[in-house]
Amino acid sequence: MPQIIIDDKFIDTLINNARENPRLRQAFDLRTTEADQSQRMLNALIPGTELPIHRHRETTETVVILRGRMDEIFFDDSGRETSRVHLAHDGGTQALSIPAGAWHTVEVLEPTVIFEAKDGPFVPRSDDDVLKA
Repeated sequence: MPQIIIDDKFIDTLINNARENPRLRQAFDLRTTEADQSQRMLNALIPGTELPIHRHRETTETVVILRGRMDEIFFDDSGRETSRVHLAHDGGTQALSIPAGAWHTVEVLEPTVIFEAKDGPFVPRSDDDVLKA
């Protein structure tokens, strides 16, 4: 597989694909071989996308913002918001490490592209890892 070059044209295309997706988001897998057991992806997010409050019990999640603005929102076990971190590509906080087991979601404020990485191979989210409000 050839190199993956992430430039403005690539990001623009990913954002346009997210706009056309009914879920208002579009992921791009950065793994280059079937043997790669990491979780590395770009995720384009459009305001209005709905991501349930969820957690990753077994892995830390790293988020780096490449374009746009969004809030990462954290919750306690009862669904009460406990904190909010504003991420912006043009200053302020540009990356965040989300601890394993932390309930979280996002509020997208403008078209945004993030780099996400998690430990180990992909494990589908179970119903117990989505917070019922």
